[in-house]
Amino acid sequence: MAFFSKAPARWLRYVAGSYGMAVLGGGIVLIMSLAALCAPWLAPYQPDALHLDAILQPPCPDFLLGTDVLGRDVFSRMLYGGRVSLWVGFVAVGISVSIGLTLGLVAGYFGGWVDECIMRGVDVMLCFPSFFLVLAVIAFLEPSLLNIMVVIGLTSWMGVARLVRAETMSLKQRDFIAAARLSGSRTSKILFMHILPNALAPVLVSATLGIAGAILLESSLSFLGLGVQPPDASWGNMLMDGKNVLEIAPWLSLYPGLAILITVLGYNLLGESLRDIFDPRLKEQR
Repeated sequence: MAFFSKAPARWLRYVAGSYGMAVLGGGIVLIMSLAALCAPWLAPYQPDALHLDAILQPPCPDFLLGTDVLGRDVFSRMLYGGRVSLWVGFVAVGISVSIGLTLGLVAGYFGGWVDECIMRGVDVMLCFPSFFLVLAVIAFLEPSLLNIMVVIGLTSWMGVARLVRAETMSLKQRDFIAAARLSGSRTSKILFMHILPNALAPVLVSATLGIAGAILLESSLSFLGLGVQPPDASWGNMLMDGKNVLEIAPWLSLYPGLAILITVLGYNLLGESLRDIFDPRLKEQR
């Protein structure tokens, strides 16, 4: 009986703890990702199919989340828009992590003038607000999905580089790295076979949080008309389409906004939980 009396308290501590938040965040991410990946099978209509007899139709059995000003099904466009947002998040973060890992490893391992050059470059990049830097670059390029992914990736690697540099500077003082040097291992092998696997934990956390930031950034650019261009659907340009008819058709802005909120919340919960799991000292300090 004592076990059963303590079980609810243990369960609550588990749910409120890092592992519970990781499960919650991972569940949200998994559901949103599966919905986006299965869009061709889940969407009842094509995202650009026009229903001229059902313009601004409120949610109903035929159109689960209503229709927009052109009679397009909002539910179908939400599913396909999720594919765009998640694709941007993963590709942009992949680019930024690749650049940050490489520069962080080189700067932390070699030190000296190599470290100075790379870190001063990081400082210069950090002087510019990332959103306005992306806006400035996009203004000179044709708005497209590829350009958005590349620009976000090329302007968001600095945090990863600093994390990896700090981890590398700590790891290269360890005994197993000294043993690898004495055994005659090449520098590239030491960097990518010994140091990199041990420096991936903070990178994984940063990448998880970076996906949420990339989704928000893409949505902001699309809302301003500088991101994904119509008729392609993204949550950001769906918000832009809904702002002009907000009073008579609030569902056009409500559902894309909720999708952005829930997805970003899921990635943030997952990232923060992974940070606490990998380094419990941070949780104790808070």
